[in-house]
Amino acid sequence: MGAGTIKKASGGGRGRRRGRAQPMAEINVTPFVDVMLVLLIIFMVAAPLLTVGVPVELPKTAATALSSDNEEPLTVTLTADGVVMIQETEVEREALIGRLQAIATERSDDKIFLRADGANTYASVAEIMGALNAGGFSNIGLVTDIGGPTLDGVTPVQEQ
Repeated sequence: MGAGTIKKASGGGRGRRRGRAQPMAEINVTPFVDVMLVLLIIFMVAAPLLTVGVPVELPKTAATALSSDNEEPLTVTLTADGVVMIQETEVEREALIGRLQAIATERSDDKIFLRADGANTYASVAEIMGALNAGGFSNIGLVTDIGGPTLDGVTPVQEQ
């Protein structure tokens, strides 16, 4: 595949051996490029799937997305069943503040994202937001889906 042989020119005299085959010293790069392109496509497809994987039905709003920084965003999720999760790990409500305080000492940024299912009440979302603040995170971003209604009653068209 990557190596072949090159024949040496023969001299044509008596007593001389015919030309010997020598290994080709060139590497064929094409298969390596093909493999790298396939890996690139696989990682491009798989990377969005590696984000927080807790299924919640986020409410739709007309707000735009927040910019992201270098540090991986910390996400707290409140499911429709009332289960609280930090990233993908389930946490008891009583232990939430202690866990958040331990995480806050390790992080340089106080930004945290709250994903709450739309079926939750305002009181339960406000309770979790109070726990996030007590845990040392004062920069709380609420995660929603785009394309929801605006205050003027016009629903923006989602881009396909």
